[in-house]
Amino acid sequence: MDKYQQSQKNKLFKPAIHDPYYVQRIEGSAICSQCGAVYQAGNWTWKRPENTVIHDAQTMTCPACRRTEDNMPAGTLRLSGGFLLKHRDEIIHLIENTEKKEKADHALERIINLSDATDELIVTTTGIHLANRLGHAVVAAFKGHSDYQYSDDEYGVSVNWTRDE
Repeated sequence: MDKYQQSQKNKLFKPAIHDPYYVQRIEGSAICSQCGAVYQAGNWTWKRPENTVIHDAQTMTCPACRRTEDNMPAGTLRLSGGFLLKHRDEIIHLIENTEKKEKADHALERIINLSDATDELIVTTTGIHLANRLGHAVVAAFKGHSDYQYSDDEYGVSVNWTRDE
């Protein structure tokens, strides 16, 4: 492969990252000073490998804690409709249980806020994958109609779910 082909390949497979909370890969390990998540080999996890040595100088704040602190969600799930009003508690339990499962495997996927608005339930998340998974979980459990809108110019997803009844 010549230099031109290599440069074209690099452009093709390395899209610009639009997430302002993205952390460039750092050498070694680090630990989040707020939640205790461990950064190693480019990934954030809850599990600290046995032979990992983390020095005090290598503490930092993970992207999920920074997003929560800044109240800048990557994902938003809006639920509405008559069905929501009748089954609100069941839907909230499903959302909380789904988040608990996702968070156990992926340290950066968390709920920032779960709030009531006028005839709506709004869930904001630190990652797009959790918002996506919550939308799919609600549809699988309660049917209804969902709409997924991914942003082209920034890192985010908006999921709207509704069911009348």
